[in-house]
Amino acid sequence: EVQLVESGGGLAQPGGSLRLSCAASGFTFDDYTMNWVRQAPGKGLEWVATISTYGSTTDYAESMWGRFTISRDNAKNTLYLQMNNLKSEDTAVYYCANSAAWGFLNWGQGTQVIVSS
Repeated sequence: EVQLVESGGGLAQPGGSLRLSCAASGFTFDDYTMNWVRQAPGKGLEWVATISTYGSTTDYAESMWGRFTISRDNAKNTLYLQMNNLKSEDTAVYYCANSAAWGFLNWGQGTQVIVSS
């Protein structure tokens, strides 16, 4: 059974940092591109970042460039998202998902991030 379990969310102040983790199991982790996607209150899903199978290539949504860093540890089957200089508009539920050429395959349950003073 494929499982993706996010953790690390919580309350942060504007300008603060959080590090999200996503523990993967039930599939060969380093065979898959991994992603972070978020959903703000009352809004649709928004792609955040993508990392290739061995981490050589990363990509970010424009509003995350320079603030967020996606990384992975294939030995630990874990995906990370380091979020710095957080803004109120980063408040959302953050999901990790694996993907193939045709789209997202499996999703975690999400972890809530609230950015507020």
